[in-house]
Amino acid sequence: MTQHTDPLVALERILSPHCRVTRLSAGALISDWRRTRFLGMTTADVRTLAGRDCAERAELVTGLVRAGCATTRRTAYTDAEVRRRLRAVHLLIRTLGFGRVLRLLPLAAPAYARTDLPSPADVARLKSTVEAHGRSSWLVNDDCKTEAVTAFILLRRRGAGAVLHVGVREHPFALHAWTSTAGLCIPDAEPGGHPFAPVLSIGG
Repeated sequence: MTQHTDPLVALERILSPHCRVTRLSAGALISDWRRTRFLGMTTADVRTLAGRDCAERAELVTGLVRAGCATTRRTAYTDAEVRRRLRAVHLLIRTLGFGRVLRLLPLAAPAYARTDLPSPADVARLKSTVEAHGRSSWLVNDDCKTEAVTAFILLRRRGAGAVLHVGVREHPFALHAWTSTAGLCIPDAEPGGHPFAPVLSIGG
């Protein structure tokens, strides 16, 4: 992406992950790739984002929310959301197989979504929630594949950059999956201190 002025950087931060902003000579162009549509903004509208008039700025943001290009304030992942997603992913893996689920990931976490780097604190909270529910659920039962895919989908759908890895260990032979972002891994990349050599990475 080209260099943006401060107002455009602020604009991109409030846009939904599937929307991107491009600077134009007469303002800016918002590209909504999920619905394949485009929304133009004048230079005056862009300047409003950096202005001191809170009422005008709020009116502009409200208009973007109504147009489906921006979301309301993002909240932390709820326990119910993580638990529901874990169970759904686990059943999908058991039904279709891990390989087929990996091929379906572009539908659940599309490549056109923006992938900003999340804060380590947010990732740490998500890691703690995913692993806690993964261990406590008799259905998931601490399954690394389910935890890694769930974390990858949750992060990517919020516009956070993440990479899902599948690794192998030769002696004794074992497979392991994890999602990495912001310097953290969900679940741990080396469970029990045993390293796994990545053989497949998705999203990098």
